[in-house]
Amino acid sequence: MSAAAKPKILTFGKWMPVKLFIGPTEDKTAPMNVRALMWDGKIKDFTTGEPYDVTDRLLVVRRAYRLNDNLPVENKKQPRWVWQLGGWLLVDRSNGRVSNVVLPEFDPFYSEASWYRDYVAYCGVSENSEKLYAVVAQVGRKKPILRKELGRASNADTPDSECAVPQWERNPARVTFLPKNAAKVTYSVQGHAADLIPEEVEEQE
Repeated sequence: MSAAAKPKILTFGKWMPVKLFIGPTEDKTAPMNVRALMWDGKIKDFTTGEPYDVTDRLLVVRRAYRLNDNLPVENKKQPRWVWQLGGWLLVDRSNGRVSNVVLPEFDPFYSEASWYRDYVAYCGVSENSEKLYAVVAQVGRKKPILRKELGRASNADTPDSECAVPQWERNPARVTFLPKNAAKVTYSVQGHAADLIPEEVEEQE
């Protein structure tokens, strides 16, 4: 009689301290902790920060990865690895499937994501790095349910230079964006849409 198959499980490895290179010329470093995401003991990817449970089956977690910084004339046999911040991964606990979460205008360096249910709020940056946006996205949808301009992006050297982490509330669901160089703004979120809450109404509640 054959032994029962061992169930496959999703696990995280031990934390490892690494350096994140920042600044226009990457001449500065910031500490970052990373760990492996593993399925059945095999590494699927590397992550940073704590995971967030979207459902009892699905979770999201921030990706971290190593990039080879060698120039073409340098030794190709000895890669010069530098750690980079990535986007967010959607992970299925039942089968170990890992996929990228579609987050329009999410900037790996400046954007700080805040999750509530299957929604995520963050300050996005335009492709030319000039404009800052309030963005709310939903898992499984390619287009954001909210995308409103907040002002100009500062493009400073620190990850938290554009916005503080957006703040969620429930009943009713709403999120407040806190840009560093503009007034805070709050939106209600219902289904696949988001509406602006006037500041005077917000203060009365």
